[in-house]
Amino acid sequence: MASRKEGSGAAGGGFGAAKGKGKAAAAGDSAVKQVQIDGLVVLKIIKHYQEEGQGNEVVQGVLLGLVVDDRLEITNCFPFPQHTEDDADFDEVQYQMEMMRSLRHVNIDHLHVGWYQSTYYGSFVTRALLDSQFSYQHAIEESVVLIYDPIKTAQGSLSLKAYRLTPKLMEVCKEKDFSPEALKKANIAYENMFEEVPIVIKNSYLINVMLWELEKKSGVADRHELLSLASSNHLGKSLQLLMDRVDEMSQDIVKYNTYLRNVSKQQQQKHQYQQRRQQENIQRQSRGEPPLPEEDINKLFKPPQPPPRMESLLIAGQINTYCQNIKEFNAQNLGKLFMAQALQDYNN
Repeated sequence: MASRKEGSGAAGGGFGAAKGKGKAAAAGDSAVKQVQIDGLVVLKIIKHYQEEGQGNEVVQGVLLGLVVDDRLEITNCFPFPQHTEDDADFDEVQYQMEMMRSLRHVNIDHLHVGWYQSTYYGSFVTRALLDSQFSYQHAIEESVVLIYDPIKTAQGSLSLKAYRLTPKLMEVCKEKDFSPEALKKANIAYENMFEEVPIVIKNSYLINVMLWELEKKSGVADRHELLSLASSNHLGKSLQLLMDRVDEMSQDIVKYNTYLRNVSKQQQQKHQYQQRRQQENIQRQSRGEPPLPEEDINKLFKPPQPPPRMESLLIAGQINTYCQNIKEFNAQNLGKLFMAQALQDYNN
């Protein structure tokens, strides 16, 4: 069984029209202000990755719940099954419908409210994720995507974030015009492509009591493991991914500079062509001949196609994510260093 690759986009494919559109939000206002997740859902997501996620492979699944005012309550989830390319007859939309139908029969929340995906060192800002989230959000206004980072979680802090596409980006995606002019007109930059929604994890009172008891029983020695400064592997991998994205951005810059040179060259050709026709018309007029007929110069000189802008914005967003991860990682290590020094001074 082979798990699907990062950003395959299969989570959002096909199901968008299966549910009716949710309530529309006001212009420029988000339909969801807060995401409330049951602790059971968090454990299911973590368990799904531990059982099927390997290396840079990611796991994906469906989120179920309901909308209460401007709060999205996620009460259940189920994973997408891993399948190989040989499973050509596997219908993911039909699989989702059957799963939700079965959950409805046992009186469990079955309304579709989004999807989740694990990430590899924070590399989730991709075109496939954008397309999948647009498919969900276009069909169900309140949909979110949960991004689970197992590497950060393994360091002792749960990393789970909820994202939505901003209203500006939703309008651009509906028009399917990702040209530089359209993105500039919509004032789209990598900073305002996605919006993060605050997350609140909710547990029952019995679970809270059990967690309190477990915390009291846990030894202080076990907690010292969180102060480990072994970070070379994580930091090195993050820097390598950051350099890869910077290289991709450099290639996009080269493509854009080539486009500008082609535009400038074509403008010179147009100018030279117009000058030649003007001189020829002057000579024809001196000979008493009629001027040459008017021609559409844009048909003779077809303008070069500008490079797509959306990919560059996604790469810029990914670079920003990696920089934030490295910044947070260094801050955590600095805090661990101070804490370890304080513990050493206390023991001495």
